[in-house]
Amino acid sequence: MDLFECGIDEAGRGCIAGSMFVVGVVGDFKALEALGVKDSKTLSQKRRNALALKLLDAPEVFYYAYKASATKIDAIGLSACLKEALSEIKVYFSLLVDVRAFVFDGNCNYGVEGIKTLVRGDGLHPCIKAASILAKYYKDEESRFLDKRFPRYKLAKNKGYLTKEHLEFIKTYGLTEVHRASYKIKSLQG
Repeated sequence: MDLFECGIDEAGRGCIAGSMFVVGVVGDFKALEALGVKDSKTLSQKRRNALALKLLDAPEVFYYAYKASATKIDAIGLSACLKEALSEIKVYFSLLVDVRAFVFDGNCNYGVEGIKTLVRGDGLHPCIKAASILAKYYKDEESRFLDKRFPRYKLAKNKGYLTKEHLEFIKTYGLTEVHRASYKIKSLQG
């Protein structure tokens, strides 16, 4: 039986609004490369979305997506959400396929045993590249949806990150229920 590696990446960790998505992908490296996976940071949003749809439809690609809402992040903290995500991904794939390694992009495994880390993995590891593409796709889709609910904040444009413009919107209109209220914004303090 084939042994696979599971690549894991996230999108939205540093946002002030919206969810964080953590995605695990298992697939044959050659098949992923044939689909055209690349470092998601080097792709336009249009190209990244096209690749995401290919990955979602590819029968040889397995994926699991974890979503931590702003409310959940506020309630238990970002690190706890990341730990929960890595644990869920590990359990899911352990039941589905033979995984020889779980590799998370970055330098911290949040205390989850059996998760290796790889700094800049989203540019090096085919499964992490695919996970990064899917995580950003889910974050982008959510941002477009939230933009329709809260058009004043231009979330489709800033994706929930604290840009200068987004900060001005927060100062003018305040936080919404999709903003991470536990995040302290220095310019709003005092």
